[in-house]
Amino acid sequence: MTPLAGKTLFITGASRGIGLAIALRAARDGANVAIAAKSDVPNPKLPGTIHTAAQAVNAAGGQGLALKCDIREEDQVRAAVAATVDAFGGIDILVNNASAIWLRGTLDTPMKRFDLMQQVNARGSFLCAQACLPHLLVAPNPHILTLAPPPSLDPKWWAPHTGYTLAKMGMSFVTLGLAGEFGPRGVAVNALWPRTLIATDALNMIPGVSPANGRKPEILADAAHAILARPAAGFTGNFLIDDEVLRDAGITDLSHYASDPSQPLLPDLFLD
Repeated sequence: MTPLAGKTLFITGASRGIGLAIALRAARDGANVAIAAKSDVPNPKLPGTIHTAAQAVNAAGGQGLALKCDIREEDQVRAAVAATVDAFGGIDILVNNASAIWLRGTLDTPMKRFDLMQQVNARGSFLCAQACLPHLLVAPNPHILTLAPPPSLDPKWWAPHTGYTLAKMGMSFVTLGLAGEFGPRGVAVNALWPRTLIATDALNMIPGVSPANGRKPEILADAAHAILARPAAGFTGNFLIDDEVLRDAGITDLSHYASDPSQPLLPDLFLD
C-alpha cells in the first residue's frame, strides 16, 4: 500500500536529518517532495544539500524538487510554494521540520541566536502554513505536521534554556492555533515528537551526548508516514509521540531504529 503515491509534500529543512528521512519515506510511495532548505552548496561540517536530497528522493522512487529557501524570508517562502505548485499542481502536505537550537541559559544566549530561533521555529512554521494553506484547503486529504513537543509550562523545561524552549513551544502553540482554525475546514494539523534523542547532526550542539545514545531518524520518518496516511477529517490538534504512533500502527519492535544497540537510549527534551 502506497498511501502517499502522487501526493505533494513541502518539507522544510529537508536537506539532511529528520526532514530528509521523512522525504525519502514519502518518496518510496512515489510522492512528489519539495526540499525547502538553505543548504544550496556543500558544507564541510554538515553533509547534504537540497540538490543531493532531491537526487535521493528521485532515486527512492519519488520526484524531488530542490528549493533554496530560508524560511525566515517571506518572499523566499512564497516563491518556493509557488514553484512547488507550478511543478506538481498543488500541495497536499506541509511538514514543518526546520528548527534552530541553542541549549544554553539566559546569560549565555546571544540575542542574535535568540532571534534566529524565534524566526525559524515559531514564525517560520506559521509563515509556511500561511503560504501553503490556500493549496491545502483544496487538497483531497490535507495535512500539516510539525516537529514540535506537547505544550508544557513546567519550569524544568524552561529554566535551562528559556530561549530554545520558547521557540520550540512556539511551534507547539502554532500547531494548537492552526488545528483549531483549520481542523474544522478539513485540514489535519498535528505535531510529532520523538521519545528518545534522534541521531542527527543537531546532537553535536549538545555537550555530553552522542548520536550513539539516540535512534535513527527513520523512526520519525515511519511515524510521520503513518500519520500522513490517515484521513485528515477529524484528525487534528494531536501531539503525537513517535513510538506511540508506531505501536498504534502495529510496530512494537523498535530495536532496529537504535543508532548503536550497545548504548543506552537517552530521552529527548520536553517529555516526562
